[in-house]
Amino acid sequence: MLNSPDFLDEAEARAEICRVGRELFARGYVHATAGNISVRLADGYLITPTDACLGTLQPQRLARLDAQGLQTSGDRASKTILLHRRIYAASEAAAKITATTAAARCVIHTHSTHLVACSLRADTRACGALSLEAELLPPITPYFVMKVGHVPHIAYHRPGAPEAAEAVAQAITRYAQAGRPIRAVMLARLGPNVWHDSPAAAMAVLEELEETARLCCITDPPADPLSEAQIEELRQTFGASW
Repeated sequence: MLNSPDFLDEAEARAEICRVGRELFARGYVHATAGNISVRLADGYLITPTDACLGTLQPQRLARLDAQGLQTSGDRASKTILLHRRIYAASEAAAKITATTAAARCVIHTHSTHLVACSLRADTRACGALSLEAELLPPITPYFVMKVGHVPHIAYHRPGAPEAAEAVAQAITRYAQAGRPIRAVMLARLGPNVWHDSPAAAMAVLEELEETARLCCITDPPADPLSEAQIEELRQTFGASW
């Protein structure tokens, strides 16, 4: 199958996954063998192998899966492939609903320190019973509103649990139907999943998201969120989808 203009060439995708993995590791967004990255290809998927260190990825060892999610080459795929595939499918459908965001072509999952810290605080206060509309962070900066947007806080499930994948897919659909497309969720006590139309763009979302979490952690007392009038100005001036 020929690559669509919407999809990365496979060789380029392999190189980009390894480059982004090295940068995530160097910046401390992942540690040891935590985290994973995938790319949606025209005829399948690439994903980092299970228990791989993102700082030392090798292009030829990335797991290659077909369009049905069956592995065809590379080291054993990360157990999170089910979640990633649900994100790709749900974001494709959401892009048709809202027509304001592109379908996901890359998904990144990390255990970023400040984001997990914020999740632990919120999850402890809620005693693990997060509501459907629970969100991780308030809109405290304009770039969080413009570059990240709403971040649903998904109640805790074990790593790789199908229930988590279902909850994330439902959140993507729910926010799209409300006219508020999302490009990130936070898995309680685990870490964020972010997605965009390329690995570089997905990493930019993650960086802004982790920086916002860091600001929330170091600001005491907590910063007031932007007002609705200020957010509306960002909508009108920059097309923010908040």
